[in-house]
Amino acid sequence: MAKSATQTLNRIETWWVQIALVVGASFFVALCARVTLPLPWTPVPLTLQNFGVLLVALGLGSKRGFAAMTLYLAEGASGMPVFNPSGLGGIAQLLGPTGGYLLAYPVVALVTGLIAERGTRSFLRSAVAAVAGELVLFVLGVAWLAALANGAWWQAAQFGLYPFLFAEVAKITAAAGAALRLPRLGAQMSR
Repeated sequence: MAKSATQTLNRIETWWVQIALVVGASFFVALCARVTLPLPWTPVPLTLQNFGVLLVALGLGSKRGFAAMTLYLAEGASGMPVFNPSGLGGIAQLLGPTGGYLLAYPVVALVTGLIAERGTRSFLRSAVAAVAGELVLFVLGVAWLAALANGAWWQAAQFGLYPFLFAEVAKITAAAGAALRLPRLGAQMSR
């Protein structure tokens, strides 16, 4: 009976650690959103949110990364000030020009995490995972902008892709490098 009680306590402790990792990751992305640079020629600001999403996915993996980004969106939709401060906030921000990018975050974390979890941890694997996540992010984000621009894909790419390419390469590189320095947070618990 003591063994059963110990196993139950270990499971409870594991769940609390998982919850703390997911909540902490959502707050980390919220902090990254505070680092923002509005660009005068586009309704989409340059922020560190994407870096935060990539690092969360590379550090926590697909399941917890997905959960953290879903929580992040729920926090923002409920009115918590977690999105970049230059936007409208709340559900209005999810429906505005940056909505496609924001709504893509859970999928970005899932894809990035799935690729990163396969095989040996390395800078190359992390970078490939981050590039795949960024592709998902920009396909969904630009598609959203195109829908808002009545299907003008060229205009959506002009506002939501081209101005960010250099910065995204830097974010991918930084996230892949930083992920190698992070411990596998709770990796034994994710299986």
